[in-house]
Amino acid sequence: MDRAEQLRRWLVVTLASDDFSIAPASDDASFRRYFRIRRGAAQASLVAMDAPPDKENCAPFVHVAHLFAAAGVHVPTIHAQDLEQGFLLLSDLGDTTYLDALDEHNAGRLYEDALAALLRIQRASRPGSLPDYDRELLEKELRLFPDWYIARQLQRELDTTQLRTLEKTFSTILDNNLGQARVFVHRDYHSRNLMVCEPCPGILDFQDAVYGPITYDLASLLRDAYIAWDEERVIDWAIRYWERARAGGLPVPGDFADFYRDFEWMGAQRQLKVLGIFARLSFRDGKDGYLKDQPLVMSYLRRTCERYRELAGLGRLLEDLERQEKRAGYTF
Repeated sequence: MDRAEQLRRWLVVTLASDDFSIAPASDDASFRRYFRIRRGAAQASLVAMDAPPDKENCAPFVHVAHLFAAAGVHVPTIHAQDLEQGFLLLSDLGDTTYLDALDEHNAGRLYEDALAALLRIQRASRPGSLPDYDRELLEKELRLFPDWYIARQLQRELDTTQLRTLEKTFSTILDNNLGQARVFVHRDYHSRNLMVCEPCPGILDFQDAVYGPITYDLASLLRDAYIAWDEERVIDWAIRYWERARAGGLPVPGDFADFYRDFEWMGAQRQLKVLGIFARLSFRDGKDGYLKDQPLVMSYLRRTCERYRELAGLGRLLEDLERQEKRAGYTF
């Protein structure tokens, strides 16, 4: 029996009816798929998650949904679950993402909402509730950059000096990341996973949440891989977050300059990871659409490398790779 029929049969039993329609609801970078379930006109639509158990695990989604709901943020309500088959039936947060809706007129309001929700999640943090975002996991993510972006996408092999530079830079970035205070981390808190709904924002795709560096989600949000804002606006939002975090007792540095450095260095870790993930999605999974978003991510990373002496070596490595690509007739 294929997954579509398996899902349909589960829904018939769960809804105690076969009077409903199923339509694709959204794409996902993982093996999860989402379907909008419509019943009678008087009933609200629902969303079914199909997470093949040989590739995905629904249990973390259920666990984090309860944690975040208890923190007072808007996540889907879980109406039914079958972890063995890999099915969840969720409330529908609509189909308007921040990415769809954001413009110059509403950005201030929508980002205020997103920052407020992030602070609520962080204030609810406690150790032991989520996996640790430890050095092993952070470094594993960094390795996606040489393994997938450099080796697979660019088809380049680094020389001894370049490898030494990369290893030194990774160690320096990780030392900063691990020196930060730790909170609940959504791990993909950006415009494609925040929904415009009431209350706003609705928050999705949180199943990979961990307990880790306090600036991670802010870097995801303000250095978004899919939409960019001018630096002055980003700094203003970062200051607003920092002021409220301090007022709310969150363990951020007392000097904004120190906080912003942590934010940028955490962003560098994420940007290296995302460049590798986008390459992997293309070359392993056949999802080439993410490649168009790499230049924005690379621009964030380069600007950060230009601002910090400790990251200058990584900046030169990126320039070397670009020169090689230009000689081969390509550009980033």
